[in-house]
Amino acid sequence: MADHQEPGQLSPPAENEGVKPKYGLLWVVVALSIIAIVIVAGILPRRKARAALDKETQEQAIPSVAVVHPTPGSPQTEVVLPGNLQAFSDSPIYARTNGYLKKWYVDIGGRVKAGQLLAEIETPEIDQQLDQARADLNTAKANYQLSQITAERYEGLAETDSVSKQDVDNAKGDFAAKKAMVASADSNVRRLEELQSFEKVYAPFDGVITARNTDIGHLINSGAGSPATELFHIAAIQTLRVYINVPQEYSQSAKVGLKADLDLQEFPGRRFQGTLVRTADAIDVASRTLLVEVDVDNRNGELLPGAYAQVHLKVPSTVRSLVLPVSALIFRSQGLQVGVVDSSNHAALKKVVLGRDMGNAVEVVSGLSPDDLVITNPPDSLIAGEEVRIVKTDAGTGDTQSSESE
Repeated sequence: MADHQEPGQLSPPAENEGVKPKYGLLWVVVALSIIAIVIVAGILPRRKARAALDKETQEQAIPSVAVVHPTPGSPQTEVVLPGNLQAFSDSPIYARTNGYLKKWYVDIGGRVKAGQLLAEIETPEIDQQLDQARADLNTAKANYQLSQITAERYEGLAETDSVSKQDVDNAKGDFAAKKAMVASADSNVRRLEELQSFEKVYAPFDGVITARNTDIGHLINSGAGSPATELFHIAAIQTLRVYINVPQEYSQSAKVGLKADLDLQEFPGRRFQGTLVRTADAIDVASRTLLVEVDVDNRNGELLPGAYAQVHLKVPSTVRSLVLPVSALIFRSQGLQVGVVDSSNHAALKKVVLGRDMGNAVEVVSGLSPDDLVITNPPDSLIAGEEVRIVKTDAGTGDTQSSESE
């Protein structure tokens, strides 16, 4: 029979009452650990992400630049200038006598030699005048002979006082006049013979006939009283001349003997060599250029007078230069500058002086050295002393690879 518990008496503690506090504390510790783990697991990644973001932000703040080394300029500067090919000798051929064209022997495009017969002209008036002049010459010679005999006889009679001295002087004077008349008639005959020789038209030099402006039966006018008509036009094309205007800055280098190449559209990919043979030795005040002549050998006849050509004149460079892409130039109020990167990967700005502008590249005549690393596309915000990240550019492929400075 179980013991009866008296009223007011405390009941004895159960056997598991001492275990309950221990499990409660354990749960508290476990809960706090879970909370700590959650807190640590949430804070640490954020702190690492924030640190990584800060680092990336700092790295992004450093501008990335592409750099190139300046390339040495050519010891020769090629100046391209326009020019027109001209025949070495070019001349119209006119008639020197009046008449009608009897026959022509060479048409346009015909190649002729000096002294070759080109045409014949009929000159009936000149022929008649020459016959008359020859008759007058014969008359003058007959009168001359008679006056000579008379003068000699009067001189013989004067020795015996058979005639007066006045008669002797008259005979001598008549003889001198007749002698002068013979000379005049002989000159007139030679003049008409010269005119008659102009019936035949000859080529004045070796060349090609570029124009024929007459035909059989045409009335030929030598120009007396009215403008003369050009019969033929001849051009010597064995050697061609090209006149070009060299800018003043290259005038001191444009010397006789300088080589030049000609480029024509009808001969793609071909160059014809020429030589500078003479200069005007004076600068034209209107264009500030020097007129020079370049001669080109054309014995094969490929080049035609009047054609347009581009003359590539190889002028020796007077100063040492470096070549840069145009994109490397910085235009600011301080003047023309380029950005370079020093050994510590910091930017520096250098003032430069340009030479020739070659379109996508320029010559720099002062302000740079061949060892400089020049920034090709500098940002607008670039300042001296700023840290930069170099991006090396392969000029052949355009591929880039970064080399970061830690």
